[in-house]
Amino acid sequence: MDTVTITGNPLALEELLAIVDGARVELASDARTAIAASRAVVDRALAGNEAVYGMTTQVGHGKDTRLSEEEIRGEQMFLVMSHSGGIGPLLPTPQVRAALAVRLNGIARGGSGASLEAAEVLAAMLNAGVHPIVPEIGSVGAADLGPMAGMAQVAIGQGQAEYQGDVLSGGDALRRAGMTPLILSGRDGLALISANGVSIGHAALVVARAERAADAADLAAALSMEATAANPSIIHPSVARAKPIAGQAAAADHLRELLEGSGLMEPDAAHSVQDALSFRVVPQVHGALRDAVMIELNASDDNPLASVPDQTMISNGNFHPMALAIACDALRIAVAQVGQLSERRLAHLWEAFFRQMTTPPAGAYGLQLRYPAAALFAELKQLAAPATLDIPPLDLGVEDHATAAPLTVRKTDAALGLLEDILAIEVLLAHDVITTAASKPVIGVGTAHAFRMVEEAITAADPLPDAVHRALRERFPAAAASI
Repeated sequence: MDTVTITGNPLALEELLAIVDGARVELASDARTAIAASRAVVDRALAGNEAVYGMTTQVGHGKDTRLSEEEIRGEQMFLVMSHSGGIGPLLPTPQVRAALAVRLNGIARGGSGASLEAAEVLAAMLNAGVHPIVPEIGSVGAADLGPMAGMAQVAIGQGQAEYQGDVLSGGDALRRAGMTPLILSGRDGLALISANGVSIGHAALVVARAERAADAADLAAALSMEATAANPSIIHPSVARAKPIAGQAAAADHLRELLEGSGLMEPDAAHSVQDALSFRVVPQVHGALRDAVMIELNASDDNPLASVPDQTMISNGNFHPMALAIACDALRIAVAQVGQLSERRLAHLWEAFFRQMTTPPAGAYGLQLRYPAAALFAELKQLAAPATLDIPPLDLGVEDHATAAPLTVRKTDAALGLLEDILAIEVLLAHDVITTAASKPVIGVGTAHAFRMVEEAITAADPLPDAVHRALRERFPAAAASI
């Protein structure tokens, strides 16, 4: 899609991914109305000199310290400039665009109290390709204060940004893009930084990657089933009906599609009564990966919340993305389980290869990568440990709990990368088994595509196992979803 309209209604994952890929964004009239309505609540609170966190009071442990009128005027700028600490690798551009889009969507839903000008500058930055340069490590998951402040700095002409391939000051980037820096007012500074745009945006990208990984896992398992003449009874529709779990049924359906036309599906095909569990429970384990996928893409995470019906500012804890963080911890366990199944199937493929081998073949790249796959699984298993319990108390004990959302999302992204590496090795070893078989099995329509993908990778790469693996990873699992 070329343009995504931010309406104030839930933003679909596909729409967010389109924005990440460069689609333009527009604010619908109903979103503008919602923004104006919540901003009116902020203006009312300021006019009445109410005690409102982060507007007429300090933040953190200074929550009960009132600000003078002069301090109120400078507070929003102070919040943006004082919270932008971060270290480590820079956030990749897709994650930056996702974070900007998530914050824009949150403001458009109402409740943030941000001005229309604040929303418009985020939209303009996305449309012009002004991408803030933000270090990866700077949030404990109780609002992504550090990285979001780095993005807000660019919106006001400070900080650093990438624009058309050049690294510039925020002010220079905006000027080159024909934009005017935002002048903070009301609650704009806190609204821009006290949100979980980085964690939620990155999690959305991880969700999309997990969906691709689930499809890739099905493809690898299907090819291994053909290489070892496995029993296809595990994907019979009656099995899924007997245990109606959506992810399990989806995995079984996909496996049947991949194996359509395969010799395994012939009524008189020779196979064992039942196979090892690493084959037999593929729908259940791959289904668990599908069922673990969830995000908080359309949550309102502002504190204080501008409540239009009550015409008041409400202190709350919606900035705490606990559900998202726990979901990512759970997702990594599901990812590790899928990786464990793949690693176990590799053992059966190894046995099948040597059982049928007569003359050592040239290449056999999957065979050569069997031990690296075991090493990868050991690392994948370590990543399955929870991250959400590890943040210490901060700010004189006032901020005595955090979700570690950015950390758990990063770990999940890394775990998916390891899983994809292991699955690619499984596909390579299944290819080795099939090509060295005395009688070549008839493979399915979907698995034939995977087989050709391996052949293309081998042809394109230098005759070295790591080079072949890299060439296959350029194609897999990206192409798995289209098979």
